[in-house]
Amino acid sequence: MTDNNQKDKRPNILVIMADDHASKAVSAYNSRLAEVFKTPHLDSIAEEGCRLDNCLCSNAICTPSRAVILTGKSSHITGVKTLSDVMDREEETFPRILQRSGYNTALFGKWHLHSEPRGFDEYSILPGQGVYFNPSFIEKGAPWPESKHGEDHEYPDGKQETGYVTDIITDKCISWLKEREEDKPFLMFCHHKAPHDDFEYHPRDEHLFDGVEIPEPGNLWEDKSHRSVGSRDYGTTVSEHNPRRNAVQTMSQPDYVTGQLDIQGLNRDERTKAAYQKYLKDYLRVCKGIDDNVGRLLDCLDEEGLTENTIVIYTSDQGMFLGEHDYIDKRWIYEEAMQMPFLVRWPGRIRPGTVMDSIVGNLDFAPTFLDIAGEQIPSDMQGRSFLKILEGEEPEDWDNICYNRYWMHMAHHDVPAHFGIRTKEYKLVFFYGLPLDAADALPGKTPPGWELYDLIHDPDENRNVYNDPAYKGMRDEAVQRLFALRKDLGEDDSPYPELVKLLEDNP
Repeated sequence: MTDNNQKDKRPNILVIMADDHASKAVSAYNSRLAEVFKTPHLDSIAEEGCRLDNCLCSNAICTPSRAVILTGKSSHITGVKTLSDVMDREEETFPRILQRSGYNTALFGKWHLHSEPRGFDEYSILPGQGVYFNPSFIEKGAPWPESKHGEDHEYPDGKQETGYVTDIITDKCISWLKEREEDKPFLMFCHHKAPHDDFEYHPRDEHLFDGVEIPEPGNLWEDKSHRSVGSRDYGTTVSEHNPRRNAVQTMSQPDYVTGQLDIQGLNRDERTKAAYQKYLKDYLRVCKGIDDNVGRLLDCLDEEGLTENTIVIYTSDQGMFLGEHDYIDKRWIYEEAMQMPFLVRWPGRIRPGTVMDSIVGNLDFAPTFLDIAGEQIPSDMQGRSFLKILEGEEPEDWDNICYNRYWMHMAHHDVPAHFGIRTKEYKLVFFYGLPLDAADALPGKTPPGWELYDLIHDPDENRNVYNDPAYKGMRDEAVQRLFALRKDLGEDDSPYPELVKLLEDNP
């Protein structure tokens, strides 16, 4: 806790967070998509500050990731493992700490944690996922929804707004900035629904890609025979090549909420190409809406004289597959889902054009934001501040490792339960394929399997080398580090004897 004189000098903190925004859909990350799609306002944050190239999530699904970001604690600690789990209102979060310390706090947009927000002086949030057009908002002070954890998008006590959700959320943020208590520093969350599916873009962007062909990823046509049996035949795909395609969704279908996909008379590969173009163009149009509105927010900071003392962060709750490995959605531990964009600007503190490849996780967000504000980091937070990394200096004892676990076995997008670690050199994954006690898991088992990827020579994860004798040293080190980290994080397998036996039988 700082004294009153110091409080006036503390930086304002603006956190802009998207839902399912892949790093490759931010042109500052220089992916294949940067050839045809630009995000100039997001890029300006990176140009004027820092871009993190290895910001990773511990669970690539919305609700658990958001709980980790707020608390600095792992999913198995908070109990928020799946989309249906409710975050305890008594859980300590960094906004509550900053509010107590004198920050003026506000939240606008997507919340999706199923319990009423605490730690915010003002909020206006979407019920559940919300909708893209003419959304309702739950205002602070209104009755909290009694339906299933607030998942009713048409919450009857909500305030109906007219227009496009990304524009409306930004309008709310700008209005609050202009009317805020000027004698206090602020923490403001601008949390977009976009670009979560169904990718309903604004009509103004209908013609954004006329005559443009979106480049395909090299592994859109991946032969997954190198994979373990734990993963190779699962997941929701762009194509119809998945052997389980009769049981799961593919994108090669004619009906989209944004209009028909004409696949009449096309062969299977042609349908895949058409579906990929439709999927990517709709998704990127929605991302364009975010970039435009980030520009509006940055302009507002300038107009209000707030730019010099405001740290601006842009991130997402996880990544997204944009055809890589023939996948859509997220959930998997593979790079495209695990990587989160993270761009930050802090005039006078962060050197413009800084690029860091240190591994940081969403577990580290809460300690970092507290550190930025000069607040003490609670001892039970499991993450660590990466403020020095943002300033261009990696601490000598930085671990450069991230643990990831997906609990929602086979739910929604046909992804088996798994856990693993990611370092700069490799990724190790164990697909244990059991539903355990996750609220959103489906009954039934899938085959167990181990996978190991050499990220130095195979950054796109196209060759599983777990059983390659040449990688025995890497595999043994990775397995040892995985179980050491699980122990450090407090993961206890004893309630799951079937998992314990699997681990014993599948070294």
